[in-house]
Amino acid sequence: AGSRLQHEYVPSAHLSAACTCLAWAPAGARQPPSKDGPQRKKRKSEVGEVDKQLDILAIGTAVGSILLYSTVKGELQSKLDGGHDSRVNCVRWHQESCCLYSCSDDKHIVEWNTQTCKVKCKWKGDNSSVTCLCISPDGKMLLSAGRTIKLWDLETKEVYRHFTGHATSVSSLMFTTVKPTNESKPFDGITGLYFLSGAIHDRLLSVWYIRSDRKEKNAVMSFTVTDEPTFVDLTVSEVKEEPVKLAVVCRDGQLHLFEHILNGYCKKPLTSNCTVQIATPGDGDSTPKPVPILAAAFCTDKQSLLLVYGNALQPIIEKVSLNTSESHICLVRDIQKALSLKTDAAVTKVKTPVVNSDAKVLVPGIPGHSTAVKTPALGKEKKKNKRKPGEAEESIEERLGALDIDVSKVKTPGGLPQTDSFAVLLVQGLESNDAEILNKVLNTRKENIVKNTVARMPIHAVIPLLHELTKRLQGNPYSASLMVRWLKSVFTVHASYLSTLPDLIPQLGMLYQLMESRVKTLQKLSRLHGRLFILVTQVAASQTVQDVPEVNQTAKLVYEDESSEEEGSDDEMIADKDSDENWDEDEEKEEQSDEQDMTVEKEINGDSDLEPENESEEE
Repeated sequence: AGSRLQHEYVPSAHLSAACTCLAWAPAGARQPPSKDGPQRKKRKSEVGEVDKQLDILAIGTAVGSILLYSTVKGELQSKLDGGHDSRVNCVRWHQESCCLYSCSDDKHIVEWNTQTCKVKCKWKGDNSSVTCLCISPDGKMLLSAGRTIKLWDLETKEVYRHFTGHATSVSSLMFTTVKPTNESKPFDGITGLYFLSGAIHDRLLSVWYIRSDRKEKNAVMSFTVTDEPTFVDLTVSEVKEEPVKLAVVCRDGQLHLFEHILNGYCKKPLTSNCTVQIATPGDGDSTPKPVPILAAAFCTDKQSLLLVYGNALQPIIEKVSLNTSESHICLVRDIQKALSLKTDAAVTKVKTPVVNSDAKVLVPGIPGHSTAVKTPALGKEKKKNKRKPGEAEESIEERLGALDIDVSKVKTPGGLPQTDSFAVLLVQGLESNDAEILNKVLNTRKENIVKNTVARMPIHAVIPLLHELTKRLQGNPYSASLMVRWLKSVFTVHASYLSTLPDLIPQLGMLYQLMESRVKTLQKLSRLHGRLFILVTQVAASQTVQDVPEVNQTAKLVYEDESSEEEGSDDEMIADKDSDENWDEDEEKEEQSDEQDMTVEKEINGDSDLEPENESEEE
């Protein structure tokens, strides 16, 4: 009634085996005897109370086991194992016996004996996973659905009827009538009844009619809603002329109410008589925002509704009676106010002190405390207004004024800024988003300081720091190389904290993509670097090889250019004519050629200043 959390149970294996479905045992169902030995006899009044109270809750898990939990005792009663080897999709209790029916992704339906916690019977329900079950009003038949819907005889475990079903997995099945509308024939417990089914990603809820023959397999009518139905509740029609009331909550947070007498075939899909939405009261400047409805159920009077709305962690439950003659109703609810009232009422023992507006609150965590960031000017004004009682407080004031600390001034005897002041600065820079402070801290090159700062910073600043680093990594490559050092130490020091965050993937997604895109080109770049390196070294090597012969050639050319053409031609002719007659000339030529070699060598060695002498000798 107060929409307050009454009881919370977290299974020990909730991470590896998440809860997938649950069902209350019918009130007054006989519970298995407890293991504590003989039970004390209950007084008559107690027995009456216990019979009315819902106690046992069957919880299906993602690994195939089913937990039976007693809400009255607040403990796990028993665990049903060995039936399924895949995710349990639906559990349903039998009205009379202590049987529990479950279906799973492993395509099987299991009938459990909850007294002995053993499998009573197991059979294949479908060719694909079975997603939903429903037991007939007389308890002799069972509806099961994957995509197609089957009606089973529970005694023989054979299919009694087939229905077309939906194109996607069925998410809800429920009987809408208890007695057949045609009362002329004797009632066998199932023929003539209507039942309703809804499926995921399907905006139509179908109604099916169980006939005496097997001919017709299609739906007799359907209800249309605005989005996929997430929660369906209905009032069962017990008398012939009583209409069935249907409340359907959709994924878009709207509630659709239908009222219809089920009497045979209807071709067109029926639209809702009334649509209910909830919105915030957009006071003043704020625009009204929609508030999603999570679930809705009819009260016992079949008129008023229980609405569950808000967010799933702190839902608000409210009983409303609606005027369904209007086609569209929008309820205005101030969620914030309701939540704040609720939390105030819930937390009674904690007293919050009345704080003067002038007081500064120190937050524990790091040496020097992180403080609410204020501009230095404001701080000075406040100092003047306050009568300072003692020197001690003054020193704290000074330490709190650490906002405008200049890194160069904060020196230890060794001459380096202290890492704890770095941690303070970093936190303040992140809180105030002050680029100057952040630049001072983040441009540190010393590994040691980076490590110590990261180790001493408070946990709450880790994610803001990562966001800041991500922003800076996108800047120029020089700053990126500095940021990588910070990233490295953040991930090594705070890995355990980061791994506990539920929304880690969206928080670090951008950073991951950034690194991926940077690293993607690394392989290509290194290949290119290798090839260029080979090319450059080849070019350099070939140049050094070519250097020596080139000098030789130029030297010879220089010599030939400077000698007169006639002389050269005469020498050649003389040599060609007759070598025997001119011994002297030949000897001279040999000398000249020797000298020529010497000049070449000397020119290579850089002694080219002998050229004029050589020329005169030749002449």
